[in-house]
Amino acid sequence: MASLSESEGTNRGGMWELDQNLDQPMDEEATRLKNMYREKKFSSVLMLRLAFQSLGVVFGDLGTSPLYVFYNAFPHGVNDDEDVIGALSLIIYTLTLIPLVKYVFVVLRANDNGQGGTLALYSLLCRHAKISTIPNQHKTDEDLTTYSRQTYEENSLAAKIKRWLETRAYKRNCLLILVLLGTCTAIGDGILTPAISGILHNLFRIHVQHHIFLSKLNISRNLICDLYFTVLSASGGIKVQNPNMSTDIVVLVAVIILIGVFSMQHFGTDKVGWLFAPIVLIWFILIGSVGALNIHKHGSSVLKAYNPVYIYRYFRRNGNSSNTWTVLGGIMLSITGTEALFADLCHFPVLAIQIAFTFIVFPCLLLAYTGQAAYIISNKQHVNDAFYRSIPDAIYWPAFVIATAAAIIASQATISATYSIIKQALALGCFPRVKVVHTSKKFLGQIYIPDINWLLLILCIAVTAGFKNQSQIGNAYGKVYFLNMDSGEHSLFTTPCSIYC
Repeated sequence: MASLSESEGTNRGGMWELDQNLDQPMDEEATRLKNMYREKKFSSVLMLRLAFQSLGVVFGDLGTSPLYVFYNAFPHGVNDDEDVIGALSLIIYTLTLIPLVKYVFVVLRANDNGQGGTLALYSLLCRHAKISTIPNQHKTDEDLTTYSRQTYEENSLAAKIKRWLETRAYKRNCLLILVLLGTCTAIGDGILTPAISGILHNLFRIHVQHHIFLSKLNISRNLICDLYFTVLSASGGIKVQNPNMSTDIVVLVAVIILIGVFSMQHFGTDKVGWLFAPIVLIWFILIGSVGALNIHKHGSSVLKAYNPVYIYRYFRRNGNSSNTWTVLGGIMLSITGTEALFADLCHFPVLAIQIAFTFIVFPCLLLAYTGQAAYIISNKQHVNDAFYRSIPDAIYWPAFVIATAAAIIASQATISATYSIIKQALALGCFPRVKVVHTSKKFLGQIYIPDINWLLLILCIAVTAGFKNQSQIGNAYGKVYFLNMDSGEHSLFTTPCSIYC
């Protein structure tokens, strides 16, 4: 028997050794990939650099909201100082609870090995529960997976959610439909945001009837809407000085701006971040400084809005009037871009985004909104263009140039998010194959997709040329944003994925 075993070992030796040699490189590659996907330990200097770059890629959309929030909250003007205080208090605690607490410190933790967004959360759930209805999982992949999979106690909340999702096929189908709906609306945001950034504020004054779009709380998706709405608001500064500007000229300028923005995408997130980040940083310093100046100039009584009791007083005073819903719709615009913050997660580490938002974005936004509220209380007739009129005359045109540049850059958040979403859809087998270019050797998530880039450009130009009414594009933008915030990644996935993480 011993001689037989030795002969079997001798006979299998050649092929067996060949198999071992072929498997060895695969094992080594799998180990390298696993290390690549793990959370890296960055030096403090590198982390600060990434936090600085994230300003230009992630926070442009959120940072330009002060251009148009108060007008949309009070499209018919302001009658009572207490209404402004109540609206400011709502803005303060909306920014605090949703972007800061919910996203930056909770939702960002529910990531799929550094990937964020609706599809990433769906992929995370599929690895922990048998809920996938997409035939893209193969048994042979289990041995080579680079992702960790945890087990949970039978009576834990995670285990109960897992069993509940696995019980019925209709639950899995409904989940998939919601995921795809959220993804489509996010891509729609990627179209509307650049379009808005390129034309809306150029086409019409800020006082055009925006309130229609959120008074009904019908909101579609963010990509196209964000870009269109932001640039419109930035260009409104010209309308303050030149109200007779031709619409055709504005459309032409907007198209040139859009072509320039999309033509720079092939340089990659790293170079685009270095180019855009200084402008966005100057923008945040500008709005924070102007806000602080307005607080000092027009009175610090507005600071009482930081007491949440004024939210209760506002609702008690106004009840269920239509103006109350209009104000709430305008306040929703103060957090536009928050959904892109999560989808852009693959481009930067969680800590870098947390640092940038907590120490730069959040404080400057609070100062900007507080300063505008102080100015509006003293100048109620200027609520339509309070942002530009609150800027000192000595720095008006430099501020206008920075505002326009920041508004154009605002579209970058949704463009980068669209690339990430398409890549995740490819991995799940939900999208036709397209070329994905990795623009960084250090960061796996920094990508560029040429086909999607030029397709977005064509759609943005079509929206820019087709929508010649700010209230129409604002309505589309609002619908897109509300669906984006209401579906997929926010309410539906945050709790279970946070439990699994």
